[in-house]
Amino acid sequence: MAHHPAQHENFKRRVPDGDNRERLVCDDCGLIHYDNPKVVVGAVVTYGGKFLLCRRAIHPRKGFWTLPAGFLEEHETTEDGARREAYEEATAHIVIEQLLAVYNVPRISQVQLIYKAHLAEPVFSPGIESLEVALFSWDEIPWDELAFPSVVWGLNQFREVDGKGPFSPFTNPAGETVSR
Repeated sequence: MAHHPAQHENFKRRVPDGDNRERLVCDDCGLIHYDNPKVVVGAVVTYGGKFLLCRRAIHPRKGFWTLPAGFLEEHETTEDGARREAYEEATAHIVIEQLLAVYNVPRISQVQLIYKAHLAEPVFSPGIESLEVALFSWDEIPWDELAFPSVVWGLNQFREVDGKGPFSPFTNPAGETVSR
């Protein structure tokens, strides 16, 4: 709609011909505006056997720990997006190793692509979206303070395949399709 010459008020919700669900349709020209899921990209980042986590400075879940991750930008590869998010949130330069998981979160219309990665060097600090950033050993991870179920899934699935060579990417754990 942002690139459409008509005003927003010209769009009405209806089922377009040949479709099976309501969409915003321009009354003047019939242009259909599709609301599609958002793509989130991020990484389980390690260095020296420890995990890089960021304490969120923004909502949702402000003050809770998360993986460096966020929305994919237009004209960006998923790998570039994961690297950008690690830099924005932790001023960290990461090396992508492999796609770890693809999570479906239909309740909030997201698809999350999480990579297995490591720090290029042990240099990091809080970015604008983080209150603090730290490396945690497995036993030090603040499990009760993790922001989202997909953070837990990613950490556990990383641990399951770490050091075992090539693997197929994971999906949601059985029965887990809803997120906070």
